[in-house]
Amino acid sequence: MLDFSKAIFKITTSSGSGTGFYLKGYDLFVTNFHVVAGEQKIALLDQDKHRILGHVVYANQASDIAFIKSKTPPQDCPLISLDMDTAIRSLQKIYVHGFPFGMPYTITEGVISAPNQLIQGRTYLQTDAAVNPGNSGGPMLNAAGQLIAVTTSKLTQADNVGFGIPVKNLVQEINDFKPQDPFQYHVKCDSCSLLLTEETEFCPHCGNDIDSILFERFGLSLFAQFVEDALQLMGMNPILARAGKDFWEFHQGSALIRIFVYKNDYLVATSPLNILPQGNLNDLLVYILDKNQPNKPYTLGISDNHIYISYRVHLSDIFSTKKDVIMEELSRLPQKADDLDTFFVEKYNCQYSVESKVE
Repeated sequence: MLDFSKAIFKITTSSGSGTGFYLKGYDLFVTNFHVVAGEQKIALLDQDKHRILGHVVYANQASDIAFIKSKTPPQDCPLISLDMDTAIRSLQKIYVHGFPFGMPYTITEGVISAPNQLIQGRTYLQTDAAVNPGNSGGPMLNAAGQLIAVTTSKLTQADNVGFGIPVKNLVQEINDFKPQDPFQYHVKCDSCSLLLTEETEFCPHCGNDIDSILFERFGLSLFAQFVEDALQLMGMNPILARAGKDFWEFHQGSALIRIFVYKNDYLVATSPLNILPQGNLNDLLVYILDKNQPNKPYTLGISDNHIYISYRVHLSDIFSTKKDVIMEELSRLPQKADDLDTFFVEKYNCQYSVESKVE
């Protein structure tokens, strides 16, 4: 089977994550609408841990299809073929590509159980391939790399049952997407196919109801706004760091940075740095345990053979007179983590962790 990994992207938002794929011939990323609902800008992560900003430009809630464009589209991307004449039959092998449960890129194999399963007035492809949350929006391909369907996991949580939006439905959505401004957000009226750019209760062309959720934008909590202000202070676009509710994840140099709420009480920023070296650890342990080390207010520690750097404050403190100090300290942690990631490799012969981004 051909390698299509460079055309498959993890999508992360302030609500969670899903999967998308790039159609080179159309300069569009495709995903499910429910993956990007409430967002107009999202992060796209490739297999090399690079993040690019994506603009949601098309949404059809009824078909659960959304399109995304980027001003920095991927290069050297394999071609996923769209062919409405591709044979689709029961017991045919298919491959589901995606990021189940937000885990690393995965391919699962299955067969088509029913090519035209009718559910709630719409036709879906049914398969026995494993489909889980996080797979949503990814492609179902045959061995030749032809698109069979767009995975959707919103229909069922049953074992050994997965569903996909047939390729013919996607082709129709692409044909209906004829925007004047290719980077503007558009909502499609599922009745007459009119593209809407402003919120309305009814389609001005046919009178069809337009769900208000299509134009809703998820707001940030006061806590989330504080964290994203800190991200901007360090020169980071916060949209690219969003990885779920009250959770942010990104790389600073080689170091992976995670910021999240712990037990509803603490703001925690942490980075899994290096793997401990084999051999004598005495000098390294002396450095890590030194109470006078030059890394305060951050804490170094060891867990599961990894060195970690962490920063923790009570949530109440970010709304106190300590706010500005905490924001400044939080904004400096990524660079400190990146510096130490390299320091431990060069000084103590440690290895980079699997989470590290090493070019």
